[in-house]
Amino acid sequence: MSTAAPRPTGPDHLWSVDEHLEDILATVRPLEPIELQLLDAQGCVLVDDITVPLSLPPFDNSSMDGYAVRVADVAGASEEYPAVLEVVGDVAAGQADLLRVGPGQAARIMTGAPLPPGAETVVPVEWTDGGLGEGPVASMRARSLAPEGATGQVHVHRPAPERAHVRAKGSDVRAGDRALEAGTVLGPPQIALLAAIGRGTVRVRPRPRVVVMSTGSELVQPDEELGSGQIYDSNSFALTAAARDAGAIAYRVGAVADDAEILRTTIEDQLVRADLMVTTGGVSVGAYDVVKEALSHVGDEDEAGSGIDFRTLAMQPGKPQGFGSIGPDHTPLLALPGNPVSSYVSFELFVRPAIRALMGLEDVHRPRTRATLSARKALTSPKGRRQFLRANYADGTVTPVGGAGSHLVAALAHADALIVVPEDAGSVEPGAEVEVVLLG
Repeated sequence: MSTAAPRPTGPDHLWSVDEHLEDILATVRPLEPIELQLLDAQGCVLVDDITVPLSLPPFDNSSMDGYAVRVADVAGASEEYPAVLEVVGDVAAGQADLLRVGPGQAARIMTGAPLPPGAETVVPVEWTDGGLGEGPVASMRARSLAPEGATGQVHVHRPAPERAHVRAKGSDVRAGDRALEAGTVLGPPQIALLAAIGRGTVRVRPRPRVVVMSTGSELVQPDEELGSGQIYDSNSFALTAAARDAGAIAYRVGAVADDAEILRTTIEDQLVRADLMVTTGGVSVGAYDVVKEALSHVGDEDEAGSGIDFRTLAMQPGKPQGFGSIGPDHTPLLALPGNPVSSYVSFELFVRPAIRALMGLEDVHRPRTRATLSARKALTSPKGRRQFLRANYADGTVTPVGGAGSHLVAALAHADALIVVPEDAGSVEPGAEVEVVLLG
């Protein structure tokens, strides 16, 4: 699932954001293709080009409920002088044996039914009396209630040009056309197209399975009562939802206490269902940073350069990070900070691209744009660090949102973009143009 990549050496190396991301993307490899049933392939990335084996529609068919007729028989028809035609029967969708429409005749035809031999056009039922001998009607009566509608006469009140209301064979796609390109993410319209051309299975890269785990003895699950010094675990919910939004099948593990042995055991138990593991918390320099304690010396014996490397990044928020591989399948693991904003920004910058790479997508990044900064004061970046600020983006302008302390999670809920302040920016004044990562 992953291969070890050369990494800068030295415990004091200060990683740039780009270096860290390049290391991740150089290590993570797309998952192996598998053949899946159509509905199981939803959200997956197509491996091969798909060629259309038959034209769609496969035959000329009616796009309206009405009457299949010859053009000459309804030329000049009006409500005052309707064309009166003999109804020779019904043509229903799926009908194999088709009757022939001759001069002065009409066949009652349903939407999607094949255009019968001899017919040249379709007159909607609303342009006729429906065979009732009165004025224009709005619809046909159900065949089970009025079987006589398939015989008798019909009065046509308007002319119709040749092939009016007829969907031509191959007007959607023709046999031999490329229906879908390799690299396409299969959503409902793509699934519909595959089914329409007769494909019951398709070869795709599966959606990656991502296990999300938060750490911290202070974390309590929602709906439980908070004790002294405790907070609710929001990170595992936010990142599990974010992983699903990125295209993964995500599993959330309840918060693990600050115990290195328990954490190692929990991670080992979860590896069986993980193509990628994500932890939050415990990666800084404190005495209780359990992720760092538990995983600093865990490696893959048969793979040089593997294991979890804890590093310092030149960014804010999100300075402490961990990355490497673990377990017999060399499962990639990203260890993120525990602060909610640091955790979420780190996910967007590093985990989301890793998930998209596992899916086999070429473009793994969020869209970026340039926007005018709308702010009350200048934005500053700590010396030598790149800063990412939560913001709202609209109409070419971007406005920072949120504050510090208890407002961190609330700021995430109201932000749809990140403002990128480069390491060497110093300060960015209101009205300046800035780079923006669009989260929506």
